[in-house]
Amino acid sequence: MPDPSTEQPPVPALPRTWRPFGPRMAAAVFAVILVGAFAWLWVNFDDETKAAVNDLEKVTVVFFIGLGLVLLNGLARSRVVAREDGLTVVNGYRTRRLTWAEVGTVRFPQGAPWPHLDQGEDERISLLGIHASDGARAATAIRELRAVVAAHQR
Repeated sequence: MPDPSTEQPPVPALPRTWRPFGPRMAAAVFAVILVGAFAWLWVNFDDETKAAVNDLEKVTVVFFIGLGLVLLNGLARSRVVAREDGLTVVNGYRTRRLTWAEVGTVRFPQGAPWPHLDQGEDERISLLGIHASDGARAATAIRELRAVVAAHQR
């Protein structure tokens, strides 16, 4: 009987996208809380307080709410996509497209929040699309990603 620890997991069909579940849900919840809290606060102000707030102060508050939503969206849109022609890594608002020859080694050190691609020469690309907080889901994603990388680097 073959040793299960040495068997390669099956290579998933491509294209395959990995997204973090926990950070996406946290971003959605915090976005609702952020907008809801400020809306609740404004609605519950008395008329005198509302009249005392000038337009510049309103714009400033709306700006910071928008900035918070942009940052939460950046967290939620992170992903790793494997295609026949290479790997696409989206970390926040930065997208990197790598051919399979550029990918390097997938590493997920114990205790790290997310894996990274080790490209040698002290160059690493974080993979925020796979997050350790997802537990077994992240472990499955890493096994699948490693299988895809191994299949395309032969």
